[in-house]
Amino acid sequence: MEQRGVCNSWHWQVMGLFFVSLNVASAQLRYSVYEESEPGTLVGNVARDMGLNTEGISERGLQLGSEQSQQYFALNLESGSLLVKRKIDRESLCGTNLNCVLPVEIVFEKPLELFRLEVEILDINDHSPVFPSAERVIRITELAAVGTRFPLERAQDPDVGINSVSSYKLQQNQYFSLVVHNRKNDRPSPVLVLEKALDREEQAQLKLVLTAFDSGEPSRSGTAIISIIVIDLNDNAPVFDNAFFKVTVKENAPLNTLVMRLIATDKDEGPNGEISYYFADISSEEAANVFSLDHQTGDIRVKGQLDFEKQRSYEISVKALDHGAPEMEGHCVIQVDIEDVNDNAPEIIISSLVTSIPEDTPIGTTVGLLRVSDLDTGENGEVQLEISPDLPFTITSNQNHYSLVTNGLLDRESASQYTVQLTGTDLGVPRLKTQTVVNITVTDINDNLPSFERSIINVDIQENNKPGTLLCTVSASDRDIGENARITYSIYNSLINGSPALSFIYMDTKSGNIYAQQSFDYEHAQVLQFTIRAEDSGTPKLSSNITIYLHILDENDNYPVILYPGNSRHAPTQQTVPRSLPTGSLVTKVVAVDADSGYNAWLTYSIAKSTDPSLFKIASHTGEVRIVRRFQETDLPLHNLCVVVQDNGKPSLSSTATLLISLEAGSSTESHYSTDSDSKTVQTPNITMYLIITLAAMSLLSVITFIILLAKCLRRKNEMASSNQYVGHSHKTLQLNPDSTLRYVEVSMMAREQENQLPKTGNSSESNRDTLNMMKSLNFPQLKQLVNESDETLTRPIGWASTARVK
Repeated sequence: MEQRGVCNSWHWQVMGLFFVSLNVASAQLRYSVYEESEPGTLVGNVARDMGLNTEGISERGLQLGSEQSQQYFALNLESGSLLVKRKIDRESLCGTNLNCVLPVEIVFEKPLELFRLEVEILDINDHSPVFPSAERVIRITELAAVGTRFPLERAQDPDVGINSVSSYKLQQNQYFSLVVHNRKNDRPSPVLVLEKALDREEQAQLKLVLTAFDSGEPSRSGTAIISIIVIDLNDNAPVFDNAFFKVTVKENAPLNTLVMRLIATDKDEGPNGEISYYFADISSEEAANVFSLDHQTGDIRVKGQLDFEKQRSYEISVKALDHGAPEMEGHCVIQVDIEDVNDNAPEIIISSLVTSIPEDTPIGTTVGLLRVSDLDTGENGEVQLEISPDLPFTITSNQNHYSLVTNGLLDRESASQYTVQLTGTDLGVPRLKTQTVVNITVTDINDNLPSFERSIINVDIQENNKPGTLLCTVSASDRDIGENARITYSIYNSLINGSPALSFIYMDTKSGNIYAQQSFDYEHAQVLQFTIRAEDSGTPKLSSNITIYLHILDENDNYPVILYPGNSRHAPTQQTVPRSLPTGSLVTKVVAVDADSGYNAWLTYSIAKSTDPSLFKIASHTGEVRIVRRFQETDLPLHNLCVVVQDNGKPSLSSTATLLISLEAGSSTESHYSTDSDSKTVQTPNITMYLIITLAAMSLLSVITFIILLAKCLRRKNEMASSNQYVGHSHKTLQLNPDSTLRYVEVSMMAREQENQLPKTGNSSESNRDTLNMMKSLNFPQLKQLVNESDETLTRPIGWASTARVK
């Protein structure tokens, strides 16, 4: 006990020591550290030995690679030192192997690189020699010859080298001495040698103390009691042909395979010559679990699973006992070497892997570090690594370490993920292989433009639409994903037909819906062209455009405008017609236009009411008024004709004009009246001038009316509804922007049905007041001035009055 305490004291003194060495020949770092070193013990400065400074450590991103490296060691990221992470027990890690080396992997992240080093675990003398049994009993006949040898149990010491059992010492006595056999590559074996003949009658039993020593600093020891029992009679022990045998067995040998048959001989006869075989006490427990021994025949057979990778050799000690009294025994040692077969598949170990890479990753980029291993030896342990074909990846090798690198261009839109299958195959017979699957995801970059199915969209909309009407929806697609595929829409044009685009249309930037910002007028514009831009949210942003043609369709929303007879604020002038005009003579011509187009502007003329329907007729398409029959003395001198001008739209709109024709006696004047409408016509004002003035007046009237109605609607909500004579129903829609500014306002007015009412013809001034009452109530001074000027300029050959129906 006192000696063991000294050993423990020495153990604690050396636990803090370490030894560092650089293996220059192999160009690989190799360090050494004593087992049981305290956590935090410095193993070596990896960064300094690799030529890195302090800044290089942080830039390269050092870290430990394998799990075994991380289990026993730690890396100081500030100094680059390799430290002990936990106490290491060399005996539990490497058993009785002389060399105990732990491989350590250092991984550099920037750029990705693997560096390997080795750390040798040095043994310390932390175990004392221990005998398998505290007392060994040896029966020796009194006839035993001097020089007879008795092998003793070897003491066990988990330590190796000089810390293992190196010597034995036997207690001083007169009968026995101790001889220690040192076989090559094996521990010393103590042998008890008889030095003096025994005499059972003089001394029947001896007790000797056997002490085993190791050579550690300080030295440790263990003891066992050797009990010698002197017996009589059987004086010949069994003898084997050899004291040492060596056999080889394949590791895949089936159970009950015969390893060898032992034969021992005994010169005695009878029971003293009968022999039984047993495992000696010094045989290891592992050997007894794997092999069986037939006590009668001496056959050694396989009874357990052999594994070359776990244990490559077994040593079996066998004793042969005769049946004499007392029993005598002979000894031999069998060394069973296990032959390797290819029974282990290769193993693929991934040290580091980048599982997600962008699609613009250049060729030759390292995405993974891996290595292969095989527990078998020779060709059975040589491994070839292959990668699945037709992938933009390849592998490069450095002994059993490999790098997975890109060797092709990546396109996420074509393949967003790759399944890389790695196959490791050894060179044994039969060949064994293993497979590992690595999944690599290709991340998106913004490399695709938003795209429309078409470059042009044609949209039709009826004029007089309600503001806020959905015109169309544009939709673009993007082959990218995430933010790179999130599309927003915008109006590319700042102006449409010279006006701000937002005054015509409004667009939802997320859905692509395009709404009308105002009510369109076919007479103002027939086609609006604008461009929509689709832009993704990637970096950099990518965009594409689409052109939209908005076709405004005409509807019958304009009444026919009577250009001749012209407008007048006074009573209509009478048209004097001589009674002597022949039948078919042209009296006058009603001229009207319609701002609509197509069928909506196709006008038809008719006489709705006449003083004498049999006297005058009007051409339905030209508006020419002619005499139906010759005048008679009985005909009234003054005739009133109400002419209706009606378009061909649905519903049809119409306007009326009143003609006053006065009959007087006299001869016809060819310059003013003629039966041929192509050569001799009524001298009328310039129709083109009338049309230009009318269109300008209508445009000005529309603008002024919109402004006045908007102001009046906001100020007096019910004022227009109080007019029972002209307005039957009014409706307005007001929509505001989020900032409370006006987006659009819609005002629509419906007139009371007056289909059966015709304007009065008796009093021209009264009729004028009735038809223009609404305009006068709005008080448009500019419009009045324009009408007055046009009245003074135009020459009217007949009197007239006009009435327009408001719908």
